[in-house]
Amino acid sequence: MRDERKGHPGAELAAFAAGLRFEDIPADVVARAVDLFVDWTGSALAGKGVRPVESMAGFARSMGPGGGACEILIDRSTSSPLFAALVNGASSHVAEQDDVHNGSVFHPAAVVFPAALALAQAHRASGEEFVTAVVAGYEVGIRVGEFLGRSHYKIFHTTGTAGTIAAAAAAGRLLGLSPETMLDAFGSAGTQAAGLWEFLRDGADSKPLHTGKAAANGLTAAYLAKDGFTGGKQILEGLQGMAAGMSSDADPARLTYRLGARWALAETSFKFHASCRHTHPAADALLMAMRDNGLAMADIASVTARVHQGAIDVLGPVVAPTSVHQAKFSMGTTLGLIAAFGRAGMIEFDQAYARQDIAAFRACVRMELDEEVDRAYPVRWIGKVAVETVDGRHVEARVDEPKGDPGNTLSREEIEAKVRGLAAFSGAAAPAELDKLLPRLWAIGESEAIGILMPAREETRAGMAAE
Repeated sequence: MRDERKGHPGAELAAFAAGLRFEDIPADVVARAVDLFVDWTGSALAGKGVRPVESMAGFARSMGPGGGACEILIDRSTSSPLFAALVNGASSHVAEQDDVHNGSVFHPAAVVFPAALALAQAHRASGEEFVTAVVAGYEVGIRVGEFLGRSHYKIFHTTGTAGTIAAAAAAGRLLGLSPETMLDAFGSAGTQAAGLWEFLRDGADSKPLHTGKAAANGLTAAYLAKDGFTGGKQILEGLQGMAAGMSSDADPARLTYRLGARWALAETSFKFHASCRHTHPAADALLMAMRDNGLAMADIASVTARVHQGAIDVLGPVVAPTSVHQAKFSMGTTLGLIAAFGRAGMIEFDQAYARQDIAAFRACVRMELDEEVDRAYPVRWIGKVAVETVDGRHVEARVDEPKGDPGNTLSREEIEAKVRGLAAFSGAAAPAELDKLLPRLWAIGESEAIGILMPAREETRAGMAAE
């Protein structure tokens, strides 16, 4: 019988996601998946109290069931898989500390884990089944992001677009889809894929909507495929598919490049600073310049960040940020916080992004396209800065692997400290609660059946009863 998948990269990718077994995954990749899950949980908890996320949670409460098997982490309520994926997807993308894969410029955790956790809880999946689904989602989403290319990212938020396919892959794996029905799920996910960068120009609330909808739409596509609902068989590479409408440099070979041999999940980076990843290389380089030359904020007259074109495309529209979230897409603001505090974390952005000295520093920062940095991007995100001091010195610094990259990664102790800091900032979990939660998160792959991670607080129970 002729293999219909030959020469059809989308079908090969769907077959891989459907057929992946826990035994196929190297032990170090499984361990990395658990690290990424623990890291994601911190970002999901950090969305508590953030207005756009709370708006989406309110929408879910008004539209969804008043209970269910799937938890919404920010308030410990429960709902259907659809609405849990929607809210957890939104909440995990507002702190700007969720993970990122450099080569695809894609944030897998914010779309894969919300869909996978919701389905695992709904179906009482084992830890091994959960990890397998997560790996399938990462491998698929990263390859779709690489396939769509740099031209796609210039206009489209890849985490919203490729993320819809990634969520479908993770959800489909947990639902036990066949290669054929997984391809249908990809088709239904791809036709819903969306997310435009225009929101950055006026600081609109759209970014968490992109990730929430990607997780929910991918999950929807998988459930529909399970029921026999068909989708476009070449939604990725077809004549009227995603690449045709969303890219001018798509490369179908990227969809199946070393599939099953190269584990793209292991290439994923953690985010150390609470800002857009495009600011991180320059932030680390400025830290190096200041440390190595004994500089304080008051010593700096100007900073030139030498960047890739993607940084200019995304950060360039943000000239005078008017909100914390918009400030996270401002190179000048991020570098100002680095200069003032030696870090650009949640507290620094929340308390100081609009401070007069930070605004003055922002005005002295400019981005300049650097040919070497641009050639290396997106596989490598090199950081270069040139600093002019008030006493006339010229200082330069370079970072080849920003903090959090696989070659400069976070330890498990650092991941745990990050989770604790994010939960403390939002008030989503007390230290004593995290003492109980974190061991469960680290052992997620060993669970016989994944259930609720965080028991409801008394105020949550009372609020739900009142409704």
